[in-house]
Amino acid sequence: MTGTSEAELLPGLPRLGEVDLVINWGLGRDSSAILARVLENPAAHGIDLARTAVIHMATGDEWPDTHADAEQFMLPLLRRHGVRLVQLARAGQAKAAGIDVLDDSRSPKELISSGNWTLWEEMESNGTVPQQAGTRLCSLHAKAEVGDRWIPAATGGRPFRQIIGFNADEPGRAKADAVMSKNPLRTAVFPLIAWGWGVRDCENYLFDRFGVWWKKSYCTFCCYPVSMGSLPAHLDRMRRYPEIAGRVLRLEYTSMALNPNGRLFGKRSLLGHFDPADPASQDVLCAFERELDCPWALYQVRRILPVSKTDPAKRAPALRSVRRLHYGTREQVGRHLRKVSTKHGVPVETDERYGSVRAWLRTRGENFPATEHLLVTAPAHVKDKEQDRFDSAWAAHATSSPQPILTRHA
Repeated sequence: MTGTSEAELLPGLPRLGEVDLVINWGLGRDSSAILARVLENPAAHGIDLARTAVIHMATGDEWPDTHADAEQFMLPLLRRHGVRLVQLARAGQAKAAGIDVLDDSRSPKELISSGNWTLWEEMESNGTVPQQAGTRLCSLHAKAEVGDRWIPAATGGRPFRQIIGFNADEPGRAKADAVMSKNPLRTAVFPLIAWGWGVRDCENYLFDRFGVWWKKSYCTFCCYPVSMGSLPAHLDRMRRYPEIAGRVLRLEYTSMALNPNGRLFGKRSLLGHFDPADPASQDVLCAFERELDCPWALYQVRRILPVSKTDPAKRAPALRSVRRLHYGTREQVGRHLRKVSTKHGVPVETDERYGSVRAWLRTRGENFPATEHLLVTAPAHVKDKEQDRFDSAWAAHATSSPQPILTRHA
């Protein structure tokens, strides 16, 4: 931890007076370390608490230990200093739904876990998992866009500064923020980078202050522990919370049923990290099997993988249609698919351990554009969904579509 003087803590950040300050608090160790330190002496950090708002975007799937520590240690600190804490959430999947203000108080009594919409619900109803490739769209969707919609009304259209908890180990994220920010009234401030504080500095500071080793904040079904280099700690956390792990495994299993490439960690699945022969994995796998003891459905999945209109060497985003054909128990829908597949001479793939059954009516080739068409059984949480232009696009791409072997039957 560096020996930075108080006057140097937030370079260029004066007492706010006319300038509002927004502090992003994700509940985790980095942003909690910032809050705890600046509240030791707000004036020394150039902060006028009367014109400061701490905002927390509730995603609905924070880890219980992080939530508990934030509630136990940080809320009393915010109350003592009369800091305004605004808890926000996305009101619905569509942007038009707006945002929900879950609580707005200078004496917050609790952290609200979620609003009417959660990122989990979006993933589950779509039969997908968060994607590692490219921008962290899930974080932008559930957090950044929510804060960006609340801030203009709170600042009254005046310039403001926003404190972000990127630490000194991740300067690239601060650079990306500067590229992505489109608000000319906003100035981003990264205290941890200015202080030279990395992960260990934040952990040590919070331990010295509160006597606990603060955990990282992220959704229980996050796809980034691999890229963050914290996969072992993530798996240990799942073993401590097997019921949560079982739920996440069901989400991934459903995603992989609809798309064999739909693994949580890209090339390797989360399920692949829990060995049935390993005693340490038993509680997690038993919880997963309990999660699979639910209503199941038989789905028809069609997928188009087009080429880019601007660059034929690249693939454009996939188009997908998902329709539920039958409901029942895992055994019932699996038996039905095997029966009609046998009748029409279509081979099936069966997961003997967990029960999903799949029949391919069309498999993608090696080149693009490509199409694929399958029938598969999986937990019945996925909703019917397809883009308005899907049928016309399918007709254009799938010129020799096979005869359907099933008709829709609720």
